[in-house]
Amino acid sequence: MRFPRLLAGLAILFAGSAAMAEPRPVVVASGLENPWAVAFLPSGRYLVTEKLGRMRVIEPDGKVGAPLPGVPRVAIGGQGGLLDVVLDSAFESNRTIYFCFSEPDNEPEGGRTNSTALARAQLTADRTRLENVRVIFSQRPKVASRNHFGCRIAEGRDGNLYMTTGERFSRKEDAQLLNNHLGKIIRVAKDGAAPPDNPFVGQADALPEIWSYGHRNGQGLTWGPDGRLWEIEHGPQGGDEINIVQPGHNYGWPVITYGENYGGGKIGDGITAKEGMDQPLHYWVPSIAPSGMAFLNSDRYGKGWRGNLFVGSLKFGYLDRIELQGAKVVAEHKLLEEGRARIRDVRQGPDGLIYVLTDQTNGQLIRLQP
Repeated sequence: MRFPRLLAGLAILFAGSAAMAEPRPVVVASGLENPWAVAFLPSGRYLVTEKLGRMRVIEPDGKVGAPLPGVPRVAIGGQGGLLDVVLDSAFESNRTIYFCFSEPDNEPEGGRTNSTALARAQLTADRTRLENVRVIFSQRPKVASRNHFGCRIAEGRDGNLYMTTGERFSRKEDAQLLNNHLGKIIRVAKDGAAPPDNPFVGQADALPEIWSYGHRNGQGLTWGPDGRLWEIEHGPQGGDEINIVQPGHNYGWPVITYGENYGGGKIGDGITAKEGMDQPLHYWVPSIAPSGMAFLNSDRYGKGWRGNLFVGSLKFGYLDRIELQGAKVVAEHKLLEEGRARIRDVRQGPDGLIYVLTDQTNGQLIRLQP
């Protein structure tokens, strides 16, 4: 009789262990105004962008520093502003960062057009300003729009930079054309040059920086455990997507989509598949407005969470923990639902823990504590 009791006791123990694996949110810093992205500096500090054109350093104790001088002029409004930021892979030796933003035209105050731009700079050793700031890529053409800038950055193992660019909402058909940067993922060297092995280099009527096309508004970009580039993008009304990005491939927008026009009605021919256009790995209907994505490559939350994909939801205010089997989504779990805050960015920190930024006027940097 003691053996069944032992099994029952072990079952309770394992159930308790599973329950303890659910993380609790710990506020690292607050008082941020619509923060957009976070990068992890040495010695436990954080580099955060705010959409209104400010970049700040957060101390390990949560103290938020003053805005860093050196940020270039930003076209602020709608979805535009100071957006993603990442550290160079050799940051500790070169102090180089890359950031993207909505870049205004060269007209005096009041210029109407703008585009997504990628810049590099150095953060001074005392972390008080940006130096040697240089724009290394500007999306062409500039458009009179306040929407769909894309603007997520990932450095590849090849040392090149990959970045999402939106199709600016009013120019969705341009996502299918290679003579512009709208609705594309671009790949450039760290000086902004197009690498010679980009898929459209040397092709007439194609811009050499393009890596893939047919995208709408990419809001997440990261390297998966499989070594491939994963992207999330907003659909219209429904049809948010997870894509595995391959060079030269066409991801279909706006020819194929699982979404519909705002207010209802088909987009184009209302088709969801077409030869020569890649299907998403996964899509959401209704839209969750995904933003920020990170794979967990640590065991800090237990081995069962290792390899899971984490994606923030702006629309519903939760963190989506996504279980995968290879390139197939097998389960989704909603975390951080209680607060119902728009989640803008999701990153794994050097400590192996997941961090999120909430997109609010009193935004927070939150750590998921096991």
